[in-house]
Amino acid sequence: MKAMILAAGRGERMGALTATEPKPLLAVGGVPLIEHHLARLAAGGIADVVINLSYRGEQIRSRLGDGRRFGVTITYSEEGEPPLETAGGIVHARPWLGRGPFLLVNSDVYTDLDFAAFRAHTAHRSTLLLVPNPDHNPLGDFGLDEDGTVTLGEPRLTYGGVAVLDTALFDGLAPGRRPLKPVLDGAIEDGGLRGHFYDGLWIDVGTPERLEDARRAARSGDAER
Repeated sequence: MKAMILAAGRGERMGALTATEPKPLLAVGGVPLIEHHLARLAAGGIADVVINLSYRGEQIRSRLGDGRRFGVTITYSEEGEPPLETAGGIVHARPWLGRGPFLLVNSDVYTDLDFAAFRAHTAHRSTLLLVPNPDHNPLGDFGLDEDGTVTLGEPRLTYGGVAVLDTALFDGLAPGRRPLKPVLDGAIEDGGLRGHFYDGLWIDVGTPERLEDARRAARSGDAER
């Protein structure tokens, strides 16, 4: 299975922190966010990684290179400006993702998730990682039935920015800017989207305050447990 790390966003809510540096390179525990993911992907046996680039993408490419020092091979999907949003970025990266399921990871989450265990749990079916609702998203995003089917009902959980998705979900979508949620909603309506609830360490590093939360977690060693 290949992986795609989403790294094209501007990170405007980070303010001055991303004025001269892209958010995926912000350090947690002395290591850029995106490098934490590369290490966990390699540990999980996923060696082929696609990374989409837009805002200050040249800095990410310069930092990561071809990926060999992390134990992976990186292919870069250049989007230009503005970035194409999540589904648009995936459509643009289809030539490198091939056919079948791939692991999708938001570069701006900090987690101790075992990617190999998550991949095994999905049985190669389109599956979202769902987490308890954080303070900044109290109403959640999706429901989860007892049989593991994702719904649009209640009670809701928050999409954790990690998923296994089949590239077939994006068949027929034209290139261009396109959000992911309508694609997921369509899969839910077809009954073809699974969910995996995870209550381990997970932080959406979307603001300076949540970046500090991640740094505190790193100092306490939570991500290594």
